[in-house]
Amino acid sequence: MTNKQVYLKQNVVLEPLFNQWYAWSYLISPVTAAMYIASSHLKIMQSFVSAPQVHITTLKNPKMLGGPFINYGADKVEEIKALMEKTKKEQAHMLELAAAIKSLNGMLLDEATGYSIEALYENVPEILKGYVELVYDLNNHPSFRLIEGLLYKSPYYDESLQSLAMFLTDQEEKRSFAFSTPRLKSDGKLHINLPFRSGVIDDLCRMKRQANSLGDIAEKLGISHEDEQLFASFFTEEQPEDYQGYVGDDLRIRYFGHACLLIESKDVSILCDPIISYKYDSEVSRYTYSDLPDKIDYVLITHNHQDHCLFETLLQLRHKVENIVIPKNNGGSLADPSLKLMLKQLGFKKVIELDEIENIDIPDGTITGLPFLGEHADLNIRTKIAYLLNIKGNSMVIAADSNNIENKIYQHIYNYFGGIDFLFLGMECEGAPLSWLYGSLLTKQLPRKMDQSRRFDGSNCEKAMRIIEQLTPKQVYVYAMGLEPWLTYITSINYDEQSSPIVESNKLMTECSQNGIPTERLFGQKEMILK
Repeated sequence: MTNKQVYLKQNVVLEPLFNQWYAWSYLISPVTAAMYIASSHLKIMQSFVSAPQVHITTLKNPKMLGGPFINYGADKVEEIKALMEKTKKEQAHMLELAAAIKSLNGMLLDEATGYSIEALYENVPEILKGYVELVYDLNNHPSFRLIEGLLYKSPYYDESLQSLAMFLTDQEEKRSFAFSTPRLKSDGKLHINLPFRSGVIDDLCRMKRQANSLGDIAEKLGISHEDEQLFASFFTEEQPEDYQGYVGDDLRIRYFGHACLLIESKDVSILCDPIISYKYDSEVSRYTYSDLPDKIDYVLITHNHQDHCLFETLLQLRHKVENIVIPKNNGGSLADPSLKLMLKQLGFKKVIELDEIENIDIPDGTITGLPFLGEHADLNIRTKIAYLLNIKGNSMVIAADSNNIENKIYQHIYNYFGGIDFLFLGMECEGAPLSWLYGSLLTKQLPRKMDQSRRFDGSNCEKAMRIIEQLTPKQVYVYAMGLEPWLTYITSINYDEQSSPIVESNKLMTECSQNGIPTERLFGQKEMILK
């Protein structure tokens, strides 16, 4: 292959895959990956093989995009069947692990009755011995803690299942929903087998701004002779536009879509919940990877849902990131695996865990963690935090999907920190039920009424107004609504004017306007200069 100097095209998608499924956090942690293989992937594939037309017909309704339906035609039945059989054969140990988790949970419910739990270690399934600690809470409810550090060193963490799907896009909204459709090899898509921690991914992603030898990067990635032509189509000799970094004396905020904000002074850059679009002609104006600085001092992650912690974006930014800040969580919970361990496995060098009301000193200010309630269907999830940023005399709360189910929290925050200048708040108040995201982790089925009552929802107008009344922001921005068309493959959101989040956020903007508070629902892109 030629050694000419080339750049990676700005509209090249790099999808991280696990066993050909879109890789998100619960497919990285070994035990949760096993649970999703057993309770999600195989069941979806079996359903498609048995009745492909049901999937095809159902997905003609846009409201069903987020359901367990594979987005392929009937001509892909044999390929899906082959992947299903391959998974059963090669991932038999993962299926055994998932079965062992269910067995362990059942054993504890039956046999751990409040007396010493020590004798029950003999009854732990053999493949889990040494990987779990058995515990009670203070109400004598039994549970177990996964020793995640050891599990990452076990056969249950297999980097050979990790790969990248590389292809060009000019319509991200056409991408299949991430959770329900495995990525098959097809024309125009190149699948590259390499672990996500590989530094070659950094070398590749740097080429969006820095030219490198096409032959050199092809050799590093192990591109075969028959794939050379396709691989070469992802590169160009045309130099990209120069990036204009912010050098002013004020503070610049750029909205990149959904919950992604880039906050810059001339001395520090902070990127919140990064989900970045690719660059191509579109009716919706937006910032893309080309609008990011060469160095990002801090990436802030509010919580571990796929629309706030997206590995597709994080892996492409890894070479730029100095520090990644995440909610503090000791891990060990099946529903709440350690994000720190995940990110370390994925090659991030400096991961900072931040607790509530703990702060980090940065140039021109501080980053402080704030309590984040709601959005997790009442599960005991610790990997969630809002952020209070004080930079160059400006204060802002990055609240993500916080649901104001306990208003006293915001009263306490105000009493301690005082009022703020800017509030960024999600109002996705029509969230999916618990089983939509966590159903594969349940060891026994949840009654439907119970499941439907426990939602992934943020604040409605009434709850949001109570936050505003407590924190007294000078400006309010509604964000994290999943409205941008390039996000549908991970959010499945398809709102109209009658959808509750739109109705409720419209009401909020009206009430704020009546109270003299400038308010806007963000969409696409926006730039703000704060004096």
